[in-house]
Amino acid sequence: MPTIVLIEDDAMIVEPVARALRRLDYTVHTAMDGASGLEMTFSRQPDLVVLDIMLPKMDGWEVCKGIREKSVVPILMLTALSEEIDRILGLELGADDYLTKPFSTRELIARIKALLRRVEFDTVNLPKADSITIDQIKIDFDRRQVFKDNTELQLRFKEFELLSLLAANVGEVVSRTEIFDKVWSTDWLGDMRTLDVHIRWLREKIEDDPSNPRSIQTVRGVGYRFVGKITS
Repeated sequence: MPTIVLIEDDAMIVEPVARALRRLDYTVHTAMDGASGLEMTFSRQPDLVVLDIMLPKMDGWEVCKGIREKSVVPILMLTALSEEIDRILGLELGADDYLTKPFSTRELIARIKALLRRVEFDTVNLPKADSITIDQIKIDFDRRQVFKDNTELQLRFKEFELLSLLAANVGEVVSRTEIFDKVWSTDWLGDMRTLDVHIRWLREKIEDDPSNPRSIQTVRGVGYRFVGKITS
């Protein structure tokens, strides 16, 4: 069964959540501060991290950023902050989903299961070719690697799947609905704007000028399109 690291300093949350997850046969490791949680994430190599924002020693933003420097493990952020900017910031730092306090244990478990299912089962219907090169971008589907001008880019799990889907339909518009169905799956419970955040991340990595994108184009009201010449 999957291993989960729960980083939360409120015992009133940690104890019942850990108990409920263990009843479902998850292996749960807990940390009461951000610094210990970051270290535990790297040492335990979990399948998912549940991360509070307001933590002693190191807040959740810094922990999330630190995890993303070395790992693509799914991160579910817990926040007492209801402002939209705080939720979007979590996604921008690399969180996969967030849940606002107060929440029920049942809802938290549903989010955890959804994240784990997507990582395990959700893969884009990739083309039969082992790789594709579009302008200066090469995508190796088998090895899940992306190169720009022969320099490897570090993409998160969902970034790779999103780019692969767009590249597999080069020149064609892929609707937002199709993207969510194939990349996030129909059980997505989070903010629909996460797609826009992931598009911005991709543009920052593959575009020469992310503010004036040439490869990943927005088709307003519909979706996105990857534009370029296939060279191999």
